[in-house]
Amino acid sequence: MATIHRDAYGVPHVRAATVLDLAHGQGRAIAADRPTQLGLLRHRVLQGPLARRTGTADLARRAFARLRPETAAFVSAYVDGVNAVLDDPWEPWLPLAVHRAHHLLFGNLTSKLWATRARQVLGDDARLLAREGPLTSGSNAWAVGGARTASGLPLVGGDPHRTLESPSIYLQVRLTCDELDVTGFAFAGVPGVQHFGHAGDVAWAITNAMADYEDVYAETLRRTAGGVEALGPDGWEPAEEGDGWLRTRRGPVFAGSVAEGRGLSLRTPSAVLEDLGFDSFLPLMRSRTAVDVLSALDGWVEPVNNVVAADRGGDVRYRVAGRVPRRADANRRGVVPATDPAAAWDGWLERLPAHEVPPDGQVVTANERRGPESDAIGTDFAPPHRAERVRALLDGRTDLTAADFAAIHADTLLLQAPVFQDLLRSVPPDPAGVRDAILAWDGRMDVDSSGAAAFAAWRGALARRVAAQPVLAPLDEPIVTDPQTGPVLAPWLTLAGRVALALESLVRAGRPCGIDLPTLATEALADAAGHPATWGETHVVRPEGDPVPPFPLGGDIDCVRCTSSVPGVTDACARASVARYVWDLADRDAGGWVVPFGAADHGDHRVDQLPHWTAVELV
Repeated sequence: MATIHRDAYGVPHVRAATVLDLAHGQGRAIAADRPTQLGLLRHRVLQGPLARRTGTADLARRAFARLRPETAAFVSAYVDGVNAVLDDPWEPWLPLAVHRAHHLLFGNLTSKLWATRARQVLGDDARLLAREGPLTSGSNAWAVGGARTASGLPLVGGDPHRTLESPSIYLQVRLTCDELDVTGFAFAGVPGVQHFGHAGDVAWAITNAMADYEDVYAETLRRTAGGVEALGPDGWEPAEEGDGWLRTRRGPVFAGSVAEGRGLSLRTPSAVLEDLGFDSFLPLMRSRTAVDVLSALDGWVEPVNNVVAADRGGDVRYRVAGRVPRRADANRRGVVPATDPAAAWDGWLERLPAHEVPPDGQVVTANERRGPESDAIGTDFAPPHRAERVRALLDGRTDLTAADFAAIHADTLLLQAPVFQDLLRSVPPDPAGVRDAILAWDGRMDVDSSGAAAFAAWRGALARRVAAQPVLAPLDEPIVTDPQTGPVLAPWLTLAGRVALALESLVRAGRPCGIDLPTLATEALADAAGHPATWGETHVVRPEGDPVPPFPLGGDIDCVRCTSSVPGVTDACARASVARYVWDLADRDAGGWVVPFGAADHGDHRVDQLPHWTAVELV
């Protein structure tokens, strides 16, 4: 039987003799701490429109049936622990479904839908609106070898960026039994420590590799006396129907219907392999070296991740983990016809990027394009700004400490600020002095900065004026009209949001799509007159779920301190670091961690970490 101790922030420390007792204890702890969240997750998996249409529950059942016996027992023990507390029982496959649901929009599904429509409207100019970068998910992670630290042993740090939810998507936990001792983050409803952990002798972190591993197919559908059929490369094929879902040989149909005679299907590695990667969890937590960590992830499927690992022996390593299909380049660029034989998958890429980091070296990954090695796995990567800034903060340092790594999280320099300032130099001053305030600004998105407030107000006004241009008007029409999944996908397919994300690229283009940017920039200065006194007045925490105090924030979407808003739509922050951590291989206690709100969804620990998270402090 496991014992559960909670620290000053309510973080559960679970101790047991065996792995199965440990999993049971972790399940009991999360059910006690986040019962409301677990209920919402269960509902999202079983009743959420996108989860239902993509057959998430069905895939989870099939993947659970294929687990190794040890993994299945581990997951089942966790669920037994959850059910020992909750009245509404979980099925053993539900943790797999929860994990899958968290990553439904991690791939390029929405980007491919947008790219296809943009090319129809703009032709070659569509590339100007194809800002690279994660729309829902991103991360920073970095590590240095022992020759770069004060202790002589490696350091690992980072933070994942996702939509802010209250309570947070991640929870902190320490899991200890006879064969493992891991401190790290877990998803509510998923056993073990999945993405960021410190196991005493080794620590690891991940970021989204921005790989292109899923495809969208345009399907033709019909109903016959024998059931539903879809038109494939060789003619009409039988399709499968389930409770709220329809699956062709390509994948589940997430938009459209048989009644319409058409739809869009999604093909993913996890569905093809009936594997959600859970067999990696126990080997990962049992790891003792960086090599162990990377080897544990040999069987990882999706999302495809950059993995950074370091150990007390001084070894620091990097790899991309996951499955990337081999297929035609057209699949990577947009929606492809289900009838095209060239759009079929042809196995998997066998060699994904990996390298060792020397003792005096460093590795930084922030969803950016990492040179030619990235072109083999994807098409859309984050701008290089966060990665470049972290490298600059690490370069030349040979005395780094855990405190230095923690300070990196707080950096607010916006590296693309000069691009916008150059545009403003080409226009005349405005009576309110907004132009001069932005040109005098130091480029830091600090919470108390008046220059950042002026810039944000002008940038938002510019984004609105660009989005209102007639040449872009057709892109303001709904792309997915399905009454169930259209509203779910709409936030990632709006013209205003896409213009906001692409604004830097549009400014660099000079006259994108024939748009007179200097004139719009001048008009936007007038719009920005009377802007807030500081950036923090409007850039506040606004998560989904339970309301929390509207704490003011520094940072911006492309700062190391990633606190995303949608310029031109809102300055409020709904996407940011959902966890921060520093793992010190010389002394586990010297590092730290924090989540945006708290360990529980009720009581004293619901938001007790929010002041620390807002101040960019670890606990």
